[in-house]
Order: sequence, then structure tokens, then C-alpha cells
Amino acid sequence: MSGLVNALVIVAVAALVIVRQFSARQIGTDRRWWLLPAILAVVALREPGLLDAHHHTASALLLGVELLIGLATGAGWAWTTRLWVETDGSVWSKSTKASGGVWIVGIALRVGLFALGALIGVHQNSSALMLGLAATLLVRSGILVWRAQSLTGTSGSAPAYGFGMAPPARKERA
Repeated sequence: MSGLVNALVIVAVAALVIVRQFSARQIGTDRRWWLLPAILAVVALREPGLLDAHHHTASALLLGVELLIGLATGAGWAWTTRLWVETDGSVWSKSTKASGGVWIVGIALRVGLFALGALIGVHQNSSALMLGLAATLLVRSGILVWRAQSLTGTSGSAPAYGFGMAPPARKERA
């Protein structure tokens, strides 16, 4: 795929995922949670030019930082997502304002990383961004499924920022 098509895929997937996460959604704990990140990673890794041919070390370093930003964004997004169990035992999630903040910081860091690469003359392919998005979605989905499985069979609500807090008596308003 061309860089333009990759960029459009990245924007479309990110917009779809972000919009869907700010509405209440049931979490399925089946094995398909990794499918979209896997497809994005395969598409990103198939593209030539993931690393700049003239700046291998700097390009690999920028890619590594992109992946770290993706992992951190995914983890931050997952831990700032509110989970609750309905009376039928299904687990639901909804991103919080803090989740939006995590996305904004993640995007700002990625823009800064791209600017740094441009400043030092490293050609950056959109495949690196797609791989970072795949890492974000994989970590977020994995943590949410893990949190949902730990809630199965309980009632109430899980705090958006981790465990250890007593669940509220009623469902919180977001």
C-alpha cells in the first residue's frame, strides 16, 4: 500500500476505535480481541521501508520509541477505562475523560517523535505509525479482557484507575 493509503487506514481505524470507546460497549472475553491489532501489524510489517535505508540506527531507535509510546498509550487507555458488571453478568466498558487525555498525550508524543525524525533527517514511513497503533490496540484490548475476566461473577463497578477501591453502590455517571 502507498503511504497515503496507510495514512487513511490509520486515521480511519483510530477514529473508529476512539469514537466507539466513548460509548458504553460490552466486552467480549473471547479470543478475537487481538485480531485487529494483528492485522494492522501484518500490514505494517509487509511494507518496505519500515526503517530508513540511510539511517538504520536512528530509524530503529525512533521505531522503538514509537512502539514504547504505543504500549504506554494502550496501557494508560485501558487503566483509565471504567468497567462494570450488569445484572446479567456481562461486563461493559466506557472510556473516561482521562482516557481522552491519554490519547491526546499519545498523539502529541507521536507528533513530537515525527518532528524529531524530520529534524535529524530520518525518513519515517507510515508503517511505523501503524505498528504503534497496533501495539496500542493490542495492549489496551489485552488489559481490558484481563480486567473483564477478573470481574466476571461479581457485581458493581470497577474503578477506572485500577483495583483496590471499593465499588460504588450504584453505577457511576460518566
